[in-house]
Amino acid sequence: MLEQRILEELFRQNYSKMIHLARVLLGDDEEAEDVVQDIFLRLANSDIAFHFDEQPSGSPKSSNYLLTAVRNACLNKIRQKKLHERVKALMPIDDEADLQPIDKQLERFDNIAAYVNEQLEEPHRSIFHFRFNEDLTIREIARRLGLNPNTTYKYLMQSIQQIKNHFSKL
Repeated sequence: MLEQRILEELFRQNYSKMIHLARVLLGDDEEAEDVVQDIFLRLANSDIAFHFDEQPSGSPKSSNYLLTAVRNACLNKIRQKKLHERVKALMPIDDEADLQPIDKQLERFDNIAAYVNEQLEEPHRSIFHFRFNEDLTIREIARRLGLNPNTTYKYLMQSIQQIKNHFSKL
């Protein structure tokens, strides 16, 4: 674990730059705060050794590392949002479904779950469950199943389209 004093020093020296970068990239103050806090939380629990040596350009190596971590975390968050928006566009929620009684909505979800378990073949079924039951990212699912992330995404989209086609006929 990183020493408390080093973590505090990193925080004092870099927080304002990190939060500014996250706000610029995400356009949302709360998400920016979450990203920066997550980075410091991971640092607190990691074995990364920070040295306050200066690079020839005069900027600390630790500052570059932290800003890169912010950039990468923000890009991951943006990718997740885009994926969520694409999936949402494929399966829009009907207004009339929202107006149905809760027992009808639960019955519909049960029907979809039964369809997924009975009609989808592997790896489509596993990918669907990992994404919507365990809330894993496409990368995490791909890593677990030993697939390419693009293939994993393609299978997920095929599954959603198959479910959508099946239930639009009813």
